[in-house]
Amino acid sequence: MNTTNVHAIVSGHRNGLTMRLLRILITTFAATILLAGFSTRASAAGVRLPDSRSITLDNGATLILVQRKDVPLVSATALIRGGSLADPQGKEGSADLLASLMSQGAGSRDALAFAQAVDGAGGSLTIGSDRDAIIASAQFLSKDSALMLSLLADALLRPRMEQAEFDKLRQRAIDGIIAAKDSDPRQLIGTYMDAWLFLGHPYGRPSGGDETSLARIGLDDLQAFRHEQMGGDRLILVIAGDFDPEAVTAQVRAEFGSWARAQGTLPQLAAKAPETGRRVLLIDKPGATQTYFALANVGTSRDDPARAAQDIVNTAFGGRFTSMLNTELRVKSGLTYGAGARLDRQRMPGSAMIGTYTKTDSTREAIDLTIATLDRLHRDGLDAATVQSARNYIAGQFAPRLETASQVGTSLAWLRLYGEPNDYIDGYLDAVAAATPEQVSAARAVFPDSKNLVIVAIGDAGKIRSLLQAYGPVTEMRLSDPHFSP
Repeated sequence: MNTTNVHAIVSGHRNGLTMRLLRILITTFAATILLAGFSTRASAAGVRLPDSRSITLDNGATLILVQRKDVPLVSATALIRGGSLADPQGKEGSADLLASLMSQGAGSRDALAFAQAVDGAGGSLTIGSDRDAIIASAQFLSKDSALMLSLLADALLRPRMEQAEFDKLRQRAIDGIIAAKDSDPRQLIGTYMDAWLFLGHPYGRPSGGDETSLARIGLDDLQAFRHEQMGGDRLILVIAGDFDPEAVTAQVRAEFGSWARAQGTLPQLAAKAPETGRRVLLIDKPGATQTYFALANVGTSRDDPARAAQDIVNTAFGGRFTSMLNTELRVKSGLTYGAGARLDRQRMPGSAMIGTYTKTDSTREAIDLTIATLDRLHRDGLDAATVQSARNYIAGQFAPRLETASQVGTSLAWLRLYGEPNDYIDGYLDAVAAATPEQVSAARAVFPDSKNLVIVAIGDAGKIRSLLQAYGPVTEMRLSDPHFSP
């Protein structure tokens, strides 16, 4: 999406791993609480999702209704199964471009008129993509719920798909990648890491595309993608807030009930095995005064039963300002302005990644200290006070992300897409509180042993090449190369 990565919040993600979402900002790794929603009910055990009603339309679309009357707002979250993982080979970025294009004119409105209809009502409507879905999010005043659903239906079912708008969006996407390379490579380190860690696996393909793949995509490719990967049978639509359920249900049936089935098949994935040993990707940025680096391996998936204990470990190790990593690399040594870790939970295991940046001259010192801190986690573990502090931090961060109608819509939509029960959220704080010392100790294994690391470094190759060779076989590419893997 074009704003906060709500999928990351719900799924235990990621921060992002595409250029569009800028999912990896090394200096601000968020704690891996990573859930979203809101609650009208609470118990001593923690926050609970509100009651909802689910309806299946004749074409297979799922409608979920959640009422909340305290604020005169209504939100709609729509997921259409089949996101960037369905991009044609060599045309990565197709789903992302399609999502952006669908709100650039739809139905009887051109791009300007569509934007004016949204803004004129004081609403918002954004469409983006993720690995597993096209995502649409809208929020309007309750009195404009009919307009919201009409605009959403136009965007998803009747986008104008004009050539001029497509040309602008594609060039903007390419220019955005080039600008990130020229300015702040922190925006790209996660994309390079996924491409290197998951080389040859679907998770290694850039969701937002690269300069080469984007240039290959034509408007006809997006038309074909929409025909094959979008349809009523793949729609999950959550309406949350202050609305008339009978009126909304009737309009949803009228707007979306006749949407034909998608013609293509959903991507099928196998898990990637963790890496053994080390390998290094050096991305040359001549003249760079800093080195941006990340260390990673295959981590964990959404459905890992050790999720709560892993989040305790991640919070203490790299998910907050007072984490082990930030304390060692920023507070004590002054080697960086920020260091952290995150777990990218996907349907299949994503990455467990550590990242930071430092002055070119202190590259070796910073990498060595990062590895030493990882070794200390595995050797010494976490004491009881640190574990309790991490639990408190998780609980404190959890509730503020469980407040708005838009958040609950996002929560329930992603839970339904992945076939997960409400207890994935409802039972989360209970699981965090109940995690035993043995479970927390075992959960340290979600981060790799330092002998088994995939390393990515962006910096001046002439100054750091020789020192990086101490960490494993080095493969090189240039930051100016129009792709993210060698």
